[in-house]
Amino acid sequence: MNLDRVYWKKVYEKVLAFELENNGLSVKTQVPIPINFKGILIDSSFISDIIVEDKVIIEIKSIPEITNVHHKRLLTYLKLTHLKLGILVNFNTYYIDKSIIRKISGNI
Repeated sequence: MNLDRVYWKKVYEKVLAFELENNGLSVKTQVPIPINFKGILIDSSFISDIIVEDKVIIEIKSIPEITNVHHKRLLTYLKLTHLKLGILVNFNTYYIDKSIIRKISGNI
């Protein structure tokens, strides 16, 4: 893993969280997502970057290209949290507006 990308991802996360809070929204960062298996909560290594208003998961990337695994991970987070809306944002791009992807959970 490229440490420079990890550094920038954390910077983007902090700045985005600050801006969302500055606009009056409730924001949680680095939220652990447990797995409920047969009524038992199991700790997992799943951690959501940002959850806004306990309604929207925002996953932040700073990578050359978003792949299917990034889409699948966000959909998994939505399923496990029972949330309906997720946003995948890749800041490593020339055109940020083309790198914001909205995902809707199949739990609707």
